[in-house]
Amino acid sequence: MKYWLMKTEPEMYSIDNLKEDKRGSWDGVRNYQARNFMMEMQKGDLVLFYHSNTKTIGVVGIAKVIKESYPDHTAYDKKNEHFDPKSKKENPTWYMVDVEFVKKFKNTVTLEEIKNNKKLKDMKIVQKGNRLSVTPVSKKEFQTIVEMSQ
Repeated sequence: MKYWLMKTEPEMYSIDNLKEDKRGSWDGVRNYQARNFMMEMQKGDLVLFYHSNTKTIGVVGIAKVIKESYPDHTAYDKKNEHFDPKSKKENPTWYMVDVEFVKKFKNTVTLEEIKNNKKLKDMKIVQKGNRLSVTPVSKKEFQTIVEMSQ
């Protein structure tokens, strides 16, 4: 099993949306490195659900990968904000995964708390210049974040 961190803006799709929906598709990723990470995801991998671009930035819960990567259909929809005219159905550029709600944290683990925890100093989320929406996380980092949420 691998562990991941996936960022979303709560106004677009929040942990509460996923909790209500029970499962959702993680579409619209338009960065090659983030896409490649999603293509590595396996069914059963756990995800730290991270809210960005909001008042309280940080990890708000856990999701689980329930469907491995497949072509992102939003790339072909001209009416969708994630439309990419270069991506073709016969040779897709962009992929997505499906995730399932696992848990909403009682307490958000804020970006500031993550930055101040020496055990998390190697997390990609705290590396200068990292803006990826999907990043790998070690098992130790995942467990530390879960402990911090309690």
